[in-house]
Amino acid sequence: MTRQERVVRELLGTHGRTYAEEAGIRLKNTPQPLYRLLVLSHLLSARIRGSIALATARALHEAGLRDPRRMAAADWQERVDALGRGGYRRYDERTATQLGDAAELLTERWGGDLRRLRREADGNVSELRCLLQEFPGMGPAGSHIFLREAQGVWPEAAPYLDGKALQGAERLNLPEDPERLAELAGKTDPAVLAAALVRAAVDKEIAEDTLRRAG
Repeated sequence: MTRQERVVRELLGTHGRTYAEEAGIRLKNTPQPLYRLLVLSHLLSARIRGSIALATARALHEAGLRDPRRMAAADWQERVDALGRGGYRRYDERTATQLGDAAELLTERWGGDLRRLRREADGNVSELRCLLQEFPGMGPAGSHIFLREAQGVWPEAAPYLDGKALQGAERLNLPEDPERLAELAGKTDPAVLAAALVRAAVDKEIAEDTLRRAG
């Protein structure tokens, strides 16, 4: 086993968990989990701690705001309150508006089903990114997060390792090439690999500990 293979093995062994899984989302290619991932991607894309975004995604779910119909039907204050319970206070008022508007767009244009957005893109990942960015609050960062996490169920996007994931690879002295990284990870879900690399990018201690354990 090469050193790079050991590094990837150690990284995945300790940090091989998607953000969706951490937020309590069992990701499948069905409407509700995909919608919850869209909301999570929106929350994670803000300049706020990832732990707060994850807690807020869970709080929205617990408040019943788990599909676009319910999100759009909730009044603005309900959304603000749910965001606040998750600790998402810095951006709560703007985000409450964006989530309501995004839910309405998803319902009106794609019948509340992100699989229809996927069909509209017809296998073109760049088009997928563009369509995702039509949702209020979902800029480039949000679209990258969504596709990193969704690539396990939307395989046309795989291996989806954006700039943030490749920063993690650089910090771990791994190749900054998505295909080569996927080879090093073997049969691991590419979404799991992407999430682990992002964790190494945003937390220097994770990278240093992984390198130390790899020997």
